[in-house]
Amino acid sequence: FFSPGFQVAPETKAVMKWLRSIPFVLSASLHGGELVVTYPYDYSRHPMEEKMFSPTPDEKMFKILAKAYADAHPVISDRSELRCGGNFVKRGGIINGAEWYSFTGGMADFNYLHTNCFEVTVEVGCEKFPLEEELFTIWHENRDALLNYMEMVHRGIKGIVSDKFGNPIRNARISVRGIQHDVTTGN
Repeated sequence: FFSPGFQVAPETKAVMKWLRSIPFVLSASLHGGELVVTYPYDYSRHPMEEKMFSPTPDEKMFKILAKAYADAHPVISDRSELRCGGNFVKRGGIINGAEWYSFTGGMADFNYLHTNCFEVTVEVGCEKFPLEEELFTIWHENRDALLNYMEMVHRGIKGIVSDKFGNPIRNARISVRGIQHDVTTGN
């Protein structure tokens, strides 16, 4: 997952361990510097290529998740191409991460490949380091979008896998026909 010689920070190792110990199914990473929602893969299958579309087997679901956020955000859903993030208007305010720019070691890719958790990255504004007085507005622009996104936890696979006696089965593999990405049951 990480390139050779890549040093993983202790806090990153702790988050990775935490993600593997609790069966999270949905998460979002909040960033600044643009106004768009990206989804995996963030790393191109062809590492020498920049801006190359790199879909997961769950491409359709990731687009639904990203759109749930983007459509509920008052600025991302604004159709003006002259605004912050306007270059993503024709894409509906979402983009495959690697198609925007490819990088290795992202949490969204890690979550998808090594846990049951689907994660999108939300770029909450065009300023990388917004001023303190701008934070209230940024929060209000993102609040309903975050709530709408969190409601998406009820989409997809859910239920209990049990044996013939009704006992839950730990780490049972669940496959969906046509999607080459299995998930496993929790503890």
